[in-house]
Amino acid sequence: MAQTDLPLDQLRAYRPSLPEPEDFDAFWEKTLAAAAEHELAARFEPVELPLPGVEVLDVSFAGYGGHTVKGWLVLPAGAREPLPAVVEYIGYNGGRGLPHMHLLWAAAGFAHFVMDTRGQGSGGLAEGATPDPVGSDPAFPGYLTRGIGDPHDYYYRRVHTDAVRAVSAARAHPLVDSARVAALGTSQGGGITLAVGALVPDLVAIAPDVPFLCDFPRAATLTDRLPYREIGQFLKARRADRETVFRTLSYFDGVHFAARGRAPALFSTGLEDMTCPPSTVFAAFNAYAGEDKTIEVYPFNDHEGGGPYQQLAQLHWLPGKLRT
Repeated sequence: MAQTDLPLDQLRAYRPSLPEPEDFDAFWEKTLAAAAEHELAARFEPVELPLPGVEVLDVSFAGYGGHTVKGWLVLPAGAREPLPAVVEYIGYNGGRGLPHMHLLWAAAGFAHFVMDTRGQGSGGLAEGATPDPVGSDPAFPGYLTRGIGDPHDYYYRRVHTDAVRAVSAARAHPLVDSARVAALGTSQGGGITLAVGALVPDLVAIAPDVPFLCDFPRAATLTDRLPYREIGQFLKARRADRETVFRTLSYFDGVHFAARGRAPALFSTGLEDMTCPPSTVFAAFNAYAGEDKTIEVYPFNDHEGGGPYQQLAQLHWLPGKLRT
């Protein structure tokens, strides 16, 4: 796919005027306050694996509504003192998978907490272990339109709440230094990272890689790829619901979360990305409120972005933020 979005100089200046709900902050304060009424109940069960370089813990904690959310905590073998930690969120329809899929950050000397995404993990190679017990009104197949008629019922209200609670769960382990925690993720995981960066103000750093869930009005009309196409397919049948749909999405737009983020941030985008078009990523990057922000641009890459090159960039960038 050739570059079809704005030229790079225009991307660097792109700042869409997106309506923001007047009660955006109050909505999230009430959401997280309701979640806090449930005991976190973080549990860490050792897993025996032929991986002598790491220790693996099977994690469960109470997320949105007190629902059980699963995860992995991967630690360098023999760790005795609290470590800087990375909390990772997963891409669309991926699950936490198997522990040996998550060795990078432990190999670099960090505690690595991987959150499973509720209801997902059945459409790729990595299976999930966290159900979503909440139903919804009619929705297009996928997750993007579940409960989209009301922000209180929307699927990503539950996911983002889980993600905030995941940071607390990571901090609950004695080998995690609660003062040195970063968040990162790719695609959907990057969009969740932006939300967490706004809702957990004391993170040391965030690294949203080719983030999804940004600039919904442009994304829904610019690309015909899934998952954003789920919105258009939903509205194709429910023509009268456009205003309601985009009002709901405005409570979850990564651009609005970015405007509240302050931690040092490392973004990335691929200029041939038609899953998360670069203008939607730059919309969030340009809105990001923190002064210490960088974006890696991969001119000839699609939604894989930098892939292992971006991981290498993170490996060079994050340790300095986490070890301050």
